[in-house]
Amino acid sequence: VALDSCPPELGDMEQPVTGRGNPPHTSSGAPLQASALSVKLNSCTESESAFEQFSQLTSGCGDQRWEKECQQCGAEEHEIHGSEETTEETELVVLDPEHPLMRRFQAALKNYLTKQMEKMTLELQELRTATKEGKIQREELGVILYGAQQQLAHLQMELEKSHDRHAQTAAARQQLEEELKGLRLTYKKMCQNTDDERKKVSAMQTQVENLALHLFYMQNMDQDMRHNILLMKQSTKAAEAEKVQAEVEKKKQDLLLDRLTRKAYELQEQIALSEAQFVAQAEDTKVTRQAVNEACMEVQAINMEKKRLMNHWNSSLAGMKQRDEAYIATQELLSKYRHDLKSLETDIRGCRKSIRKEEEKNELLVTILSRSQNDANTTKKLIAQCLSRQEALKVEFGTYARVLHETEQALNRTKMDQAAHLNELLSISKDIEKGTDAKEQVENQILAKLQEQMMSSKATKHFTQVAAKLRRRKTDLELHFSNVENDTAQVILNATHTSCRLTILQKTLCELDKEIKNIHDLISCRESEIAKCSLLIENKRGVISQYNKRLELILSQQGGQELGPLEIEINNLTKQIEDCNCEVMTLQKYWLNQQKELVKLTHEREEQIASLDMLKKQITIMEQKKVRTENEIQQETKEQKDIERHMRNMSNDLIKLNVLINKNNSSFKELQCGNIITENEFVCALKAAEKESVEMQERHSQLTEEKERLLNSLVEAEHQIMLWEKKIQLTREMRAAVDSETGQGEIQAMRTEIHRMQVRYGQLMKQQEKMIRDMEASVSRREAIAIRGEGQNKTDKKRITKSDFHRKKRELRKKISETQKNTQDCNKTILELESTQASLSASLSEKQQELRRLQAESDSLGSDAECLQNKKRWNLLEIVAYQTRQKHLQALKEGKYAPLCRTEQAWRNEQQKLQDRLRAIDAVVHQIQQEHPQHRRALQWLSQCLESRLGSQEA
Repeated sequence: VALDSCPPELGDMEQPVTGRGNPPHTSSGAPLQASALSVKLNSCTESESAFEQFSQLTSGCGDQRWEKECQQCGAEEHEIHGSEETTEETELVVLDPEHPLMRRFQAALKNYLTKQMEKMTLELQELRTATKEGKIQREELGVILYGAQQQLAHLQMELEKSHDRHAQTAAARQQLEEELKGLRLTYKKMCQNTDDERKKVSAMQTQVENLALHLFYMQNMDQDMRHNILLMKQSTKAAEAEKVQAEVEKKKQDLLLDRLTRKAYELQEQIALSEAQFVAQAEDTKVTRQAVNEACMEVQAINMEKKRLMNHWNSSLAGMKQRDEAYIATQELLSKYRHDLKSLETDIRGCRKSIRKEEEKNELLVTILSRSQNDANTTKKLIAQCLSRQEALKVEFGTYARVLHETEQALNRTKMDQAAHLNELLSISKDIEKGTDAKEQVENQILAKLQEQMMSSKATKHFTQVAAKLRRRKTDLELHFSNVENDTAQVILNATHTSCRLTILQKTLCELDKEIKNIHDLISCRESEIAKCSLLIENKRGVISQYNKRLELILSQQGGQELGPLEIEINNLTKQIEDCNCEVMTLQKYWLNQQKELVKLTHEREEQIASLDMLKKQITIMEQKKVRTENEIQQETKEQKDIERHMRNMSNDLIKLNVLINKNNSSFKELQCGNIITENEFVCALKAAEKESVEMQERHSQLTEEKERLLNSLVEAEHQIMLWEKKIQLTREMRAAVDSETGQGEIQAMRTEIHRMQVRYGQLMKQQEKMIRDMEASVSRREAIAIRGEGQNKTDKKRITKSDFHRKKRELRKKISETQKNTQDCNKTILELESTQASLSASLSEKQQELRRLQAESDSLGSDAECLQNKKRWNLLEIVAYQTRQKHLQALKEGKYAPLCRTEQAWRNEQQKLQDRLRAIDAVVHQIQQEHPQHRRALQWLSQCLESRLGSQEA
């Protein structure tokens, strides 16, 4: 009868755990949740069964009392289940058995348990068989649960890896899309620029043709004018004036042609630049296509891995059933493997730390190497600059040596003058000494006379007058001495001034000599030009005489008849028509060639349009694949959550079934024994029913209170597990959010959560003190109940055997050791989680610092890349300019070069025009930079190039 109440009580105690269910969390905390739930459920069921067995020993109720208690416990469980939602925010702090707060409870419980140890030993011997069966079933469940945890952890790692890969592919795809958009825009701009340049080239070609026609007409007019000059000898002066005007116009046309050719060369250079940019962009498009293909291959690989994971999941589910049979043999090795696993984890952590240190060292060495290379390059540049400076300083040294020689000569002259002035000063100083000697003699004489004439007043008056005169003379001599010194200083200053003037005059003399030489050179050049002009005049006179002779011959050939100007024009026009026909044929051939080139260009344009269409189609396909993969990932996450929820429910159901089976088996045996005992004790039980009913009510109220406290502790344990799951989830989300841009908000949320948990910790400490007091009271209460029950059992019932007490004592010891192990495991998990939190915060700060450093490096690299790009453009422009210069020099070498400017004045005027044009362009660029700051960076290289070109021209 005493053992009949055990199975239903355990069943009732498990109702809140199984019926409530945990809210769905993310898959990151599933393994820890399952392990924590299994530990907590085992500890809770074992402690409850121990306390219930103790209460069953003190109570001797029948089946009717058991049914009443069961109903009351069920009602209380429903009430606790209803109040669970209000106590969701409570937490359970699991204390260590050796904690100072547990000493009072441990002392009271120890005193109580030492009294009950002898009673429990007997019961433990009888319950060994039942505990062995329960142990086997529990071990089987532990094996299943451990395998499921390992599998879930493995799958979780693979899922996180797949998420990381998906994020990387998405980022790469987004980057490629942005690059593709940029390439499209640049391609459109290049097409527009090429079309504009082609239009400009065609317009320039038409202008060149028109100018060629004008030049041809001007040449014909020149010939006509020459014929008219030969025909009309009387109007030679007017014809010469018209010829001069025609030459001036021809020069103007030549200047126009030169300008047009320059523009054509500039356009050719721009076309070459655009072609080079087009080739570079084509290479970039190839690279982007390859990257897109690689991304497609990675997406396909992700899909294949997903299928493989599903197959592996199905096979693992089948393997879980097969592992149940093999787990019994591996249970003994499990403790060793766990110890090895912990040691391996510590080794792995040490290896990770060493790897991080080595990576940091490698990064430092790379940075040091790059700095040393940059320093070497800078030192080379500085050496070259120093060599150039050395040459310049040598030149300056020569000039300074010459100046020093001249100054030394001037210094020698000044020294000679100084020596002369010093001689004069010596003579003056000698005169001054003579004056002082004379002064002393006079003073001595005056003193002697004063001594002789001290007696008379007249002598005193004379003495005062003489003394005044001497004083005046003394002051005059001092003034004369100071004037002499001033004169000497003035002489020295005049000498230095004359030396400086001499050096300045020598410099001016050298400059005047140079100017005289230049003037002589100019005079010689002018004389040579005059001689050349005289020779040209003589040559032209000879040509005119030859033309006169030819005219006379033509007239003689025509029979002495002079043709009119119209007939001459007719002949010239016929010749021009023939030349035009030839030119038309050549132009037709040129037009056909241009048409062929246009057809080629249209074919290329069509091919490019087709490739663009293919790229657009590929982009749409990739977008559709992205949407599909996102939907599949969402479905997989939902399915995974459902599977986890079903797994938890199944594990809870399995635990319940195993417990119920054990209960049924034990209850069946106990009922067989209880029926025999109840037949004998039913009469005695009826007599004591009235007394026991009152005691049972009191005991029932006490048990309900204890049960409520235990249920509250169980609920708090569940909430503690849920909170740890939330913490683990937050740490995993922190790891995932370290590389994202929205990690700062989540970090702030984690900080607020930590603050809230600290506040909650203070509240829980107060609840802990209250619970310890309640636990001490419960121990004393149970002891009183046990004493009362033992007194009643001694009087009315059969005594309990010693074996039962020993058996229960062993079971309680075992359960106490298991609870201590569970508390130690919980403390270890808490410490591990705290260490992981600290490491995560440290790694987060390191990652943020590294991200800032990488951002600064990327900015510096971007600026360096822009500088190199500008340098590349400038080098291309210089290469094109050098190529054109090489062509001109080659033409000059071959004798085909036609100078643009015949005279130096025209060349200077043209150079001045170019400088004015460059200044105007520079002003326009500066104005654009001021009005539009967003284009300042793009136009910076152009402004630098213009400034360098203007500076070089001015120099």
